[in-house]
Amino acid sequence: MTDHEFLAERFEAHRGHLRAVAYRMLGSLSEAEDAVQEAWLKLSRSDTTDVANLGGWLTTVVGRVCLDMLRSRTSRREDPLDVHAYTHVPDPVIGRADKADPEQQALLTDSVGLALLVVLETLPPAERLAFVLHDMFAVPFDDIAPVVERTPAATRQLASRARRRVQGARPPEADRGRQRQVVDAFLAASRGGDFDALLALLDPDVVLRADAGAVTPATAGTVFASRVVRGARTVVEQALTFSRFAPYARPALVNGALGLVTATGGQTYSVMDFTLRDGKIVEINILADRDRLSRLEVPALDG
Repeated sequence: MTDHEFLAERFEAHRGHLRAVAYRMLGSLSEAEDAVQEAWLKLSRSDTTDVANLGGWLTTVVGRVCLDMLRSRTSRREDPLDVHAYTHVPDPVIGRADKADPEQQALLTDSVGLALLVVLETLPPAERLAFVLHDMFAVPFDDIAPVVERTPAATRQLASRARRRVQGARPPEADRGRQRQVVDAFLAASRGGDFDALLALLDPDVVLRADAGAVTPATAGTVFASRVVRGARTVVEQALTFSRFAPYARPALVNGALGLVTATGGQTYSVMDFTLRDGKIVEINILADRDRLSRLEVPALDG
């Protein structure tokens, strides 16, 4: 085995962990892959003879790459020419409801629902990095500090500010049986156009977030136009417009929790994620951006 092959083998042993870090940092599966590949290029060009903890070294490299990507993304969003800013839902990880996927389980080693990723999207890049690396992956502040160009004490404060914001994110209800009951009931009520049944499933302060991509004349006013809707009755009205698509919706795992994938004719039209609390739906996130959906891995789902 050559030195290059040996290095590649060592890198592959850490790839799953690095993807998990990058996904939490970026909320994008394709960008996470790009960040991991950039870490490999950095490794292949570096002298790591004196690196005692290669996994830790690679984690900070991926963190630095992701930080640069987030800063570039933030700069683009602040461009005054970007007048069609839209509601953003991070990339979901989709699996069959009846079968666990080991690779997906590795990517979602701790609970990382879309609701949490949505909150992470609101954090400044340095805060997001400090929180993800320290709170989710136990990287010491002394190792994070050089990446964000702060002292360890200041880096600790970044993570603390992020933690206060993230505490408001509602974790998905862990009871898979209860999840299935609520999702099945939502689907049945949507198919039947049953306003009262849908209303009974929702928390009064439920939030629905739909991401159909940049608003264009072709998408404006469509059922999945980009928007944020709050309040049970308003969300029910939005959900009822889904009724004509409901026959094509199938239960699936969305970031480890029960959700719905709408697909027909080999094309995926939407992925719907539910966050439950005390048996009620408190948040719904919908990705309906066809360009992004076409790049996701969506397994074949049973009828």
